[in-house]
Amino acid sequence: QTTTKTYEPFLSSMAATTSFSSSLSLISKPNNPYTNKPLLLFPKPFLKPPHLSLLPSSISSSPSLIHGVSSYFSSPSPTEDHSHTPFDYNNEDDEKPREECGVVGIYGDPEASRLCYLALHALQHRGQEGAGIVTVSNEKVLQTITGVGLVSEVFNESKLDQLPGEFAIGHVRYSTAGASMLKNVQPFVAGYRFGSIGVAHNGNLVNYKTLRAMLEENGSIFNTSSDTEVVLHLIAISKARPFFMRIIDACEKLQGAYSMVFVTEDKLVAVRDPYGFRPLVMGRRSNGAVVFASETCALDLIEATYEREVYPGEVLVVDKDGVKSQCLMPKFEPKQCIFEHIYFSLPNSIVFGRSVYESRHVFGEILAAESPVECDVVIAVPDSGVVAALGYAAKSGVPFQQGLIRSHYVGRTFIEPSQKIRDFGVKLKLSPVRGVLEGKRVVVVDDSIVRGTTSSKIVRLLREAGAKEVHMRIASPPIVASCYYGVDTPSSEELISNRLRVEEINEFIGSDSLAFLSFDTLKKHLGNDSKSFCYACFTGDYPVKPTEVKVKRGGGDFIDDGLVGSFENIEAGWVR
Repeated sequence: QTTTKTYEPFLSSMAATTSFSSSLSLISKPNNPYTNKPLLLFPKPFLKPPHLSLLPSSISSSPSLIHGVSSYFSSPSPTEDHSHTPFDYNNEDDEKPREECGVVGIYGDPEASRLCYLALHALQHRGQEGAGIVTVSNEKVLQTITGVGLVSEVFNESKLDQLPGEFAIGHVRYSTAGASMLKNVQPFVAGYRFGSIGVAHNGNLVNYKTLRAMLEENGSIFNTSSDTEVVLHLIAISKARPFFMRIIDACEKLQGAYSMVFVTEDKLVAVRDPYGFRPLVMGRRSNGAVVFASETCALDLIEATYEREVYPGEVLVVDKDGVKSQCLMPKFEPKQCIFEHIYFSLPNSIVFGRSVYESRHVFGEILAAESPVECDVVIAVPDSGVVAALGYAAKSGVPFQQGLIRSHYVGRTFIEPSQKIRDFGVKLKLSPVRGVLEGKRVVVVDDSIVRGTTSSKIVRLLREAGAKEVHMRIASPPIVASCYYGVDTPSSEELISNRLRVEEINEFIGSDSLAFLSFDTLKKHLGNDSKSFCYACFTGDYPVKPTEVKVKRGGGDFIDDGLVGSFENIEAGWVR
């Protein structure tokens, strides 16, 4: 699963020749083009008329209904006989925005690799399918270990012993397609005519295919399907001097989202795109070691003090002379990803200068104020809905209880019995507490609805546990458009809010009422900072216009509630 390689500098006049551990090839497969549709906002809940059936005939007979709704709604009979094949709980139907990766950089600590390992562990929620670390040895040689699996599975004491040095970069990534995805696990390392360089990237480049075609036309050879490899080639062919100017020269050709850390024989460099789509923070340990990470929770674990964000468009160079800031890239109005505060980041992190916990708590309070309903108990879909549910309960005066218990010990596959268990994937992850739910009017708070199928299964699960009424409250506005900036979302046509009105979604998932967080109220809560966030997934208004097929790469994020999403589901993120 893991390999160790030593990279020596070698000459290359045109492009970087990259060396990686094992193999995977991704084939681009575009889905239907994005269809622009006005955003429908319903701050008040839509109550389900008791006489209507679960799925209205107007929906079931609609020829334009996306297959993500129509084909997933009907499940086989519980008594249907089938073979004992492994059940992939990730291959359930409804993905939420899944974070594709997290990055770490450390300079000036004799235990850099171990600290990097711990920081990656703190960022494990941003990617669970692969991890890697690159260090620079005392002989100024870049050494790397990458592997498939969790951080604790990829690294052990003996592997960390093979990564000496005082500075390091690391990366965790989410799942991707194919059986041999190891070669796409970052960090990537390459040798070119001026030495060696390693890079770890969080984000997604919207002009990747154009850049790659240009580079290949000039003789560059690519070893992965990742857009991150383009960055290495651009640095290699740059004529700029010194090294950080080569990075700036390369980044000026990039369009889209990127928060990256680079390492060379004597430098650590952190870069953030001019819009600041993805987060990147800087901290410092008591011994003076400089740390970069995607979230402040990584700083907390390794006892580094948070200093500030890496600013949009900023290049930070760390070497023996200290930290130098270069803001030489074009600067635009920041467009930071709002979903970091809704779903991606841990509640204990400070992201874009705001507490994630406080944001989610306020989102829950807003839901309670704008979409109240008579209820007996407030519960959350764990883990991402918990803080918003606490806010809802506090504002409404209704007690919060754990009505759903989540299992954190589910592997990727399970052997399902021949007599099919309905909603098997959800039941593996979530267990209802009958004593909390039975005979109660229940408000269920979740962070988002993407395709709607997991929500319908959760509602059914709660009713089977005795809930008298189930009212869904979603702590984000409806998602109507796919993301191109490092978040792996289904195509726009598969997003249920892009196809159905709120009342129709309410009917589809089978809840007694449904309400989303109001988009206007969300922006009002953000105040003067509201213009600094990207809302493309809620509006379809893209700060950087996507002109290519969405690249599937494993360095950004995937919308997933942790219950679903699989290697086979990877095509869901392909969009024109």
